[in-house]
Amino acid sequence: MSVIRVVVAGYGNVGRGVIAAIKNNPDMVLAGIVSRSPERVKKEISDVPVMQLEEVEKWVSELRPDVAVLCGGSKNDLPRQTAMINQFVNTVDSFDNHSCIPQYFETVDNAAKKSGFVSVISTGWDPGVFSMERVLANSFLPGCRAYGFYGLGEKGGLSMGHSDALRTIEGVLDARQYTHAVSESIEKVRNGENPQFTPGDMHTRECFVVVSPDADKAKIEQEIVSMPGYFAPYKTVVNFVTMEELKAKYSGFPHDGLVVAAGTTGNGNPANIEYRCQWGSNPEATANILVAHARAAVRLSKEGKKGAFTILDIPPSYFSTMSQAEQLKNWM
Repeated sequence: MSVIRVVVAGYGNVGRGVIAAIKNNPDMVLAGIVSRSPERVKKEISDVPVMQLEEVEKWVSELRPDVAVLCGGSKNDLPRQTAMINQFVNTVDSFDNHSCIPQYFETVDNAAKKSGFVSVISTGWDPGVFSMERVLANSFLPGCRAYGFYGLGEKGGLSMGHSDALRTIEGVLDARQYTHAVSESIEKVRNGENPQFTPGDMHTRECFVVVSPDADKAKIEQEIVSMPGYFAPYKTVVNFVTMEELKAKYSGFPHDGLVVAAGTTGNGNPANIEYRCQWGSNPEATANILVAHARAAVRLSKEGKKGAFTILDIPPSYFSTMSQAEQLKNWM
């Protein structure tokens, strides 16, 4: 396969992770970075072109990418940027607002089919890898529910999407959101109870928020706990901290998770399926998965495919640098 030219759209934690991941993929090259603040990025990056994100036709013409990896936030960035960029080039994104994915898929699919490009949406480790694991568990154990739990350790796991949502609130200077799994709920699943959970039964959310000196903390806290799609269904604790505290105590990006399902096989024998992942860096985990999907997007496009795709629609072999013969030898 020829070398894949990748443009990174957005230079935050995920964007930096994508750039690092590209270096580990011999069939890819970083064609350039596009950002809403190119001058800021140029202070850190000098060896590749950096251009204005909104000038899509210009950077597509000059950088000649095969695919753009979109690294913006799900709340405000991706709903606008995916449609804008996918008019001119294949895209991959990590839109992670689970409840909105069906509508997001339909909108992107219609636009991508019209433009003639591929748009792989909502990929990362969840939604993404965990989505696939839930489908597999339910397929292998018909009738069971496959559950995703996040933040299994004592400190929980840092959610980038929810942290980004916090930072969109007026008066918030910076913020981190940690998800905590409810361990009792995990055991109910493992015991084969197949419970009907509400979102708040499975996780709690803990926020660490830095606000401007004149901010109304009570108003901000109410806006957080009532934010639909992010915090409203959950027990949410809001902690206001200083910038120094945030950087000292909550500067890392660890996360982990578990997909678990329990049911029975044909003669009523108990069965349990679990898939676990642990990430020292949540943004780098998402970035690595995005890069593998960028390869798949280019392969789909070269086959003449167009429209929106998720991990559920793509053969796993399309993510790999290996040929089919190599995959059969090494992985089967």
